[in-house]
Amino acid sequence: MNYLKIAGKKLAHEMKRFWKDESGMGTVEVILIIVVLIGLVIVFKQQIGGLVENIFKTIKEDSNAVTG
Repeated sequence: MNYLKIAGKKLAHEMKRFWKDESGMGTVEVILIIVVLIGLVIVFKQQIGGLVENIFKTIKEDSNAVTG
C-alpha cells in the first residue's frame, strides 16, 4: 500500500515537471505556423494559381520579344 502512495506522488511530480517544461514550445509554434500557412494556401489556391500563371505568361511574352 505504501508503494502505491510513493508511486502516485512520483507520478504527480513528473506530471507537474512535464507541464512546466517549455523546451518543446518552439516545435509547437513552428507546427502552428505551418498549419496556418497551409490553410492560407488552400483558401487562396485559385488566386495564387492565377498569379503564377500571369507571371509565367509575362516571362514567355518578354522572352519571345527578346529572341524575336
